[in-house]
Amino acid sequence: MAVAAAAAAAAVGAYTADLPAVPEWLNKGDNAWQLTAATFVGIQSMPGLVVLYGSIVKKKWAVNSAFMALYAYASSLLVWVLVGFRMAFGERLLPFWGKAGVALSQGYLTGRARLSATAHGGENGTPAAEPFYPEATLVLFQFEFAAITLILLAGSVLGRMNIKAWMAFTPLWLLLSYTVGAFSLWGGGFLYHWGVIDYSGGYVIHLSSGIAGFTAAYWVGPRLKSDRERFSPNNILLMIAGGGLLWMGWAGFNGGAPYAANITASIAVLNTNVSAATSLLTWTCLDVIFFGKPSVIGAVQGMMTGLVCITPGAGLVQTWAAVIMGMCAGSVPWFSMMILHKKSTLLMKVDDTLAVFHTHAVAGLLGGVLTGLLATPELMAMESPVPGSKGAFYGGGIGQVGKQLAGAAFVIVWNLVVTTLILLGIGLFIPLRMPDDQLMIGDDAAHGEEAYALWGDGEKFDATRHDVSRGGAGGEREMGTAEQRLAGMGARGVTIQL
Repeated sequence: MAVAAAAAAAAVGAYTADLPAVPEWLNKGDNAWQLTAATFVGIQSMPGLVVLYGSIVKKKWAVNSAFMALYAYASSLLVWVLVGFRMAFGERLLPFWGKAGVALSQGYLTGRARLSATAHGGENGTPAAEPFYPEATLVLFQFEFAAITLILLAGSVLGRMNIKAWMAFTPLWLLLSYTVGAFSLWGGGFLYHWGVIDYSGGYVIHLSSGIAGFTAAYWVGPRLKSDRERFSPNNILLMIAGGGLLWMGWAGFNGGAPYAANITASIAVLNTNVSAATSLLTWTCLDVIFFGKPSVIGAVQGMMTGLVCITPGAGLVQTWAAVIMGMCAGSVPWFSMMILHKKSTLLMKVDDTLAVFHTHAVAGLLGGVLTGLLATPELMAMESPVPGSKGAFYGGGIGQVGKQLAGAAFVIVWNLVVTTLILLGIGLFIPLRMPDDQLMIGDDAAHGEEAYALWGDGEKFDATRHDVSRGGAGGEREMGTAEQRLAGMGARGVTIQL
């Protein structure tokens, strides 16, 4: 009875007007939305990109590709709470880096969230950002951004990177590269105070993952020639499902960036969807015009570039501008991928498996420049620490575009150099690329597991083509029925009827 009474009292107390657990600064609506937005972004990675990567690659790489995303997500969280969060959003150590520290203690996590380095302009300037929810909520939300950046980067090296090298790479890159971009542009670093605009990660997430992924693809080396020539998705329907989770999850990606359930969040979510739809349609139309038929893979890529392009300015531009950005997102990366790529020796040499350079680096840079042109003064006043900031089309002059280009240059150079150093260092101890004999096999060699108990890479089984048994004597042709041949080859779990 006493336990029941105590439980009843606690339940009633949860809704009283004055509670120690509900401090005056806590806005329940903002906190609920920020946790929801964090969950949306998490769903983009888990299961969104896990499903997308596992289905968009050749069948023999489905398990490895999905696991690379899964591992990056899990490893990032521990690194983030141990040291990463405060390097990106803590007190200023250097103009581009915060002071390292843990984000694990109750005293720190239950206090009001505060980005101390964002105070701008002294006593008469903009105070430090202090959202109306606990630090724990901000730590979780920003972790989801950090994790998805690494998972996007993985798209450039699928199908050949040594999984042990990837396991060593993820924490190092998060600490030495991601935290620098995040602090510089969001946490109160020099680019933030200079007025470079990156509303929700066009530079911090997409430009950095695209450049770092392209750099990693160069140092890891290419896939097998046979895989580069034929790398058809093993399940296009699942690929669409993964892409759909990405699209829907972007509501939290851009809607959570203002750190509040406010007007900017509403504008950002609407603009995000408008840009994605416009870009998808633009990309699809270009495919039909130049290739005679719409490509489903192309549609997903167009959706992606639209989402990426709007991200630097989702809450800072008008919705008609989101249409323009969507049209640019569906055409400029299409041109770079379909035309320029084939004419560039460097782009042809570097094996960027999922074209992350085009869909994220090109689209992210494009979005940053367009934001410098189209950001409205009214929306900028709600978000920018620099008074009077506005796009060039609203009287801001070419100066804002110049800042956008300079900020992009810093992100590009830093990621290129740091990613190179990390991989060269890892390469001294662990081979970056799997050996060719394992690349011929794929998942079974890397993990001892396979995604599907079916024959071949999306092709129908033809017993006359596969006539050498596993363990047969001297590769002699094995006679008998198709069932006997399958048994001789050790085709496991074949469920089709022949």
